[in-house]
Amino acid sequence: MKVLLCEDIETLGWYGDIVNVKEGYARNYLLPQRLAIVPTEGKIKSMAEEKAKRADQRNVVINNFKKAAEAVNGAEAVIASKANDQGHLFGSITAKQVADNLRQQGFEVAEKHVQIGGHIKEVGEHSVKLRFAVDITATVKVVVVPEKQDSGTTDGSESQTKPE
Repeated sequence: MKVLLCEDIETLGWYGDIVNVKEGYARNYLLPQRLAIVPTEGKIKSMAEEKAKRADQRNVVINNFKKAAEAVNGAEAVIASKANDQGHLFGSITAKQVADNLRQQGFEVAEKHVQIGGHIKEVGEHSVKLRFAVDITATVKVVVVPEKQDSGTTDGSESQTKPE
């Protein structure tokens, strides 16, 4: 079934594109969600100007993504996290932590761009993929180090001096 897209759908097409999809997908998802409509000549012509405008905007965004990917490719994010003596983390490193660390270094990276393959639960170096768009990716190195623990004791055995 042919439908005219009313929204950009990354895996399917862009606003104003006419795409061929299975009838069930169109009738049960795309049409009820108003993501697509049945194409007619009038609707295609009325969407042409908006389609061109969105294509220009998309090109600007893609160029920005390419610049950001080139800049961040090969960067290193050092993240401190609580770990036991064997190097196992108490928790895991999240995409938000990686994105925050890279932003602090001056890179334009959103949390949604960070594609952690699995959970990072160990101290050490890990390779993490950043996916800005379908064909725009970069790879960064995430170095997880154990958090420094206080060297002072907290069990109350510290010597206390009494004021005289």
